[in-house]
Amino acid sequence: MDKLSIIMLGVGPYITSSIIIQLLTMIFPQLKELYQGAGEQGRQKFNQYTRLLTVPLAALQGYGFLALLQKQNVITHLGTFDLITNLIVVVAGTVFLMWLGELISERKIGNGVSLLIFAGIITELPIQVKQVYLNASLDPSLIPIIIAFLVAMVLVIAGIVFINDSQRNIPVSYAKRIRGSRVYGGASTYLPLKINQAGVIPIIFAMSILLFPQMLATFMQAAGVPWVENLARSINNLFQQGWIYGSFYFVLVVLFTFFYTSVVFDTKQIAENVQKQGGFIPGIRPGSSTVEFLNKLTNRITLAGAVALGLIAVLPFIVQFFTGTTALTIGGTALLIVVSVVLDTTNQIKAQLAMYEYERF
Repeated sequence: MDKLSIIMLGVGPYITSSIIIQLLTMIFPQLKELYQGAGEQGRQKFNQYTRLLTVPLAALQGYGFLALLQKQNVITHLGTFDLITNLIVVVAGTVFLMWLGELISERKIGNGVSLLIFAGIITELPIQVKQVYLNASLDPSLIPIIIAFLVAMVLVIAGIVFINDSQRNIPVSYAKRIRGSRVYGGASTYLPLKINQAGVIPIIFAMSILLFPQMLATFMQAAGVPWVENLARSINNLFQQGWIYGSFYFVLVVLFTFFYTSVVFDTKQIAENVQKQGGFIPGIRPGSSTVEFLNKLTNRITLAGAVALGLIAVLPFIVQFFTGTTALTIGGTALLIVVSVVLDTTNQIKAQLAMYEYERF
């Protein structure tokens, strides 16, 4: 019961709402145009849809959570008034976190939602360190294993930093333009294409999607219909098996990496912007040929980044499979979120400091 609070749902409903709204952009072109082509005002309206959808999702998830606690006799049976009161409080807690996350993002301190998840992971760190220390005190033979895990953790962190900072630079040249006696353009630059364009968003999306069927199955167990309860138990038993859960997790991370990259890196729009500015990729014709080249290159680079991201996400399952122990596992997802958030926040703070120094100068 230590996690039961007014923010017990966390930012899960907000993330689920974001997934649903972004998936709808692939179905409804008007929504995609609102997100990509309507400027800042369109983005604000798009974000408003996400906020509005968060409220019913939080109410549904909160009701399922409270029903589960009542069924397990963790809390006493709630009357209608008490149930509605608790739901209002729980939904308000999620809305508060949503507001806090967006406020952090607006202040350009970093991605607000990622920082909130980062804070949740960091608060568990002292407890885990204490538990490892107690285990080592009781069984000194675990000390070499703990050292090996720490070394492996450092290597994993180095790999995450390498993947996050790796990028492919696509050369872009600009044609010379003569106006009167002056010559403009003629410079060469590059278009940075990161291996991991999506950051930690695919991990967060995959975690939210995997939680949904388990939450739904838990809710279905209280239906009172035998075949529905049997189906719910089958779903729960299915997700309790590590290799099945890990396989779903890996596939979802890869798919969401491709999906989110296509959302944030629109090759057609980038090709049009480069052409409008008089630029071109050497050896590639402007227009459709540039779009085709960028699509091919993006898919190849994203595949490498998506597989690496998926392997890091399922790293605890891989470690458990080879070692057969669950006492010590390298939390790939937690490490990825922590390292990515620290890097992103550090870069944004450096950019803000550089801008401040420039303005003052």
